[in-house]
Amino acid sequence: MREKSPALSLGAALLPVVVLILLLGFNVSVFGDNALGGSNQFILLIGAAVAAVIGFRKKIAYVEMMEAIGTNLKATTGAILILLFVGALAGTWLASGIIPAMIYYGLQLIHPAVFLPACVIICAIISLATGSSWTTSATVGIALIGIGKALGLPVGMVAGAVISGAYFGDKLSPLSDTTNLAPAMAGGDLFTHIRYMTLTTVPSIVITLALFILISFFQTPSGQTDINQMLSAIEDKFTINLWLFLVPLTVIFLIIKKSPPLIALMIGTLLGALFTVLFQSQLLLELSGVAHLNLTTVYETLLNVITTETVIETDNPMLNDLFTSGGMGGMLGTIWLIICAMVFGGVMDAIGALERISQALLQWAQNTLQLFASTVLSCVTINISASDQYLSLVIPGKMFAKAYKDRGLAPENLSRTLEDSGTVTSVLIPWNTCGAYQSGVLGVSVSSYFIYAFFNWISPFMTLLFAAFQIKIKSLKEA
Repeated sequence: MREKSPALSLGAALLPVVVLILLLGFNVSVFGDNALGGSNQFILLIGAAVAAVIGFRKKIAYVEMMEAIGTNLKATTGAILILLFVGALAGTWLASGIIPAMIYYGLQLIHPAVFLPACVIICAIISLATGSSWTTSATVGIALIGIGKALGLPVGMVAGAVISGAYFGDKLSPLSDTTNLAPAMAGGDLFTHIRYMTLTTVPSIVITLALFILISFFQTPSGQTDINQMLSAIEDKFTINLWLFLVPLTVIFLIIKKSPPLIALMIGTLLGALFTVLFQSQLLLELSGVAHLNLTTVYETLLNVITTETVIETDNPMLNDLFTSGGMGGMLGTIWLIICAMVFGGVMDAIGALERISQALLQWAQNTLQLFASTVLSCVTINISASDQYLSLVIPGKMFAKAYKDRGLAPENLSRTLEDSGTVTSVLIPWNTCGAYQSGVLGVSVSSYFIYAFFNWISPFMTLLFAAFQIKIKSLKEA
């Protein structure tokens, strides 16, 4: 297989990628936000079919392509299991009141004098807890926009603060699908990726907060920030106390101690289930639909929370979308995407296309900065052309993985760069699914919040700054 790779021209190697991007762009224009429901996954298989045709023309056997696909899928086994456990964790942390408690205490940080930086912090906390920038914006984000309007602040400014905080949390949360997807594409593991990503993400959010604090000196908000209705709705549905934070603190401790991710997530899930029984007995009754709890109904309800969708309704419509978890089943769409991406990447690898593209990239990228810059440019280009943040992680991730390895760089360098440039810039593009969604939900145009989404456009420059000065660029020898 490898002997035939050099015979493949760069044009032939890039053809499946070009076809894939064009088809994905058209597909997103047709299906919009529903493109991730399955149509994008099938387009990845069409891209794999185009690559296979090229392979057949180069006399590469079908069995070789299937073996390469199998190798790729085997490499993602850990990531797929982690995704399933992340779904389970999200379910028990919602039912136990852990996520609602984070939201409850986070909302109380609001004060008119520091409203903008408080927006960043609140959305960061909630997004970290839920792993979703979309849900954060669609719930608390909408409330903050309303409060900002009442205070007489420019809505674009408030939206920029909301989005900055939401995407900070989305990037670092182990519950986030993009945070799981990036290391899966790069060949790394989740918690190593998160730890390594803090090196660029924390400075970016610190600069963001500093800018919003500076802006606050020139703003004169007035009025009241009434969040009592949301706080009351949370209190009515959940038992809120500080004991709930023992569970996330335990998981954080295990992560710091470098416990295997699956063990940390399993313990977090089981503790979440235990705390549901200890603190949320009334909610358990509601979820189980019975008059009295017994061992069987508790067992059945907790297993449903872990594996299937859980919807907890409150008196506040804004909170209802936030208090929804898909459980393990909710992660199947992302797993489906990973599997189809691995099929595409496996065929591309079997025909020598990835190796040929890597050779071209390494010839152009004479140093680490150029390699990182080409990754950033690819992610942004796919966000613009294919209009989807997931694809901005999947396609460059598969194209650049070998180039980083050949350069002697650990996979977390690639996964961090993918998130610093792919995940966060998607919301800055009006026709990208993320830009269209955030603009529609918050009722603020992308052009209005673009400049104020400081975190989202600082992040790509931060990762390039680290590359330029060789700051914390881990080699394979150190990994």
